[in-house]
Amino acid sequence: MGKYKLVVTLERKIPYFQLLLAGSAFAPKKQKFIEKAGKKYGTAAKYTLSDGPFVMKGWTGSNLTWKLVKNKYYWDKKNVKLTKINFSVQKSQSTSYNLYQAGKLDMTTLSASQSKSLKNQKGWQIKKSNRTQYLMYNFKTDKNLRNVNLRRAIAAAINKESLAKTLNLADIAATSLTPSGITDPVTGKEVSKEVVTKETKAIQSGTKVQAKAYYKKALKELGKKQITIKLLGDDTDDAKKTTEFIQSALESALESTLGMKVEVTNMPFKNRFAREEAGDFDVIFDGWSGDYADPNTFLEMFQKTNVNNYGSWENAAYNKAMETSKTTASTKKRWAELVKAERILLTQQGVTPLYYGNTATLINPNITLKGAGLAYNFKGAYISK
Repeated sequence: MGKYKLVVTLERKIPYFQLLLAGSAFAPKKQKFIEKAGKKYGTAAKYTLSDGPFVMKGWTGSNLTWKLVKNKYYWDKKNVKLTKINFSVQKSQSTSYNLYQAGKLDMTTLSASQSKSLKNQKGWQIKKSNRTQYLMYNFKTDKNLRNVNLRRAIAAAINKESLAKTLNLADIAATSLTPSGITDPVTGKEVSKEVVTKETKAIQSGTKVQAKAYYKKALKELGKKQITIKLLGDDTDDAKKTTEFIQSALESALESTLGMKVEVTNMPFKNRFAREEAGDFDVIFDGWSGDYADPNTFLEMFQKTNVNNYGSWENAAYNKAMETSKTTASTKKRWAELVKAERILLTQQGVTPLYYGNTATLINPNITLKGAGLAYNFKGAYISK
């Protein structure tokens, strides 16, 4: 309505609608530019258009360095303090930390060992994020993975507490797909705790005894004497540590007496994600950062028709609970259905939650910036001399 007013009419109540509007997916975009770029839109800096305080320069889509330059056309440019922000991707946290120490980086993430030794250093902080890391199974490529007890065995063999401590002081062992910090408005409980039942607790236990019990059932049901798991992950330090930890945990708990083998492949994110999209994997180490603070942003990914359900997990009761949560006008019923859906996901191990991915960082004490997780708002950032 009018030149500068947009009116949105919803077919049904969406409690998190305002949160959605704050996300990048709802940022205004120039139609002609997108149509001209076609399939290349967003794949490199020259195919990306910015209307915020900064414009991206020098990103080719695969290079490891680029920059953000102050947008001279931005409506509030007088309040943008920085003129340029340089980005540098370092796959090794040791290299990144050395560059920080040399004054060549103003911010670096930290490994668990680095964080322990540096937590009293000025500039050390924990950045919380709405993120969960998990294992996703492909129900099309490996028929063995369709067996629920095999998936439960994998989940039970991995000690989530030990894994989180191995990676980072900031990470938290997962009890759910919905990360900690999201609260049920009806009960006042954190969803990550509310969805836990006696059964899901046993599955997520991280104990060898429980893992062996599930695995014995799986071998009997599948008529197998040995199963090989093919695990795919990124080639970053944390991803390598995670896949190595999982390989060790599974083989330690299940290989010696029950015949479990784990083959690990690590590759650059771009290649790993291409395989994920193509469904070319058996088990993949993946993660999701919520677009808004509501369980729906995590749980809807594993509905039958969702494009992010790369492993093709399907459960009729889960789909029904999710659809009911989206159509009911009752807040109480909506949250009850979301809790029901997540309990089904955890019981069936449609995915195996591993940890909530917070991040320990070192930031130049002279720099002031705000933002959630690592999604910083650089508009108001400034450097103190």
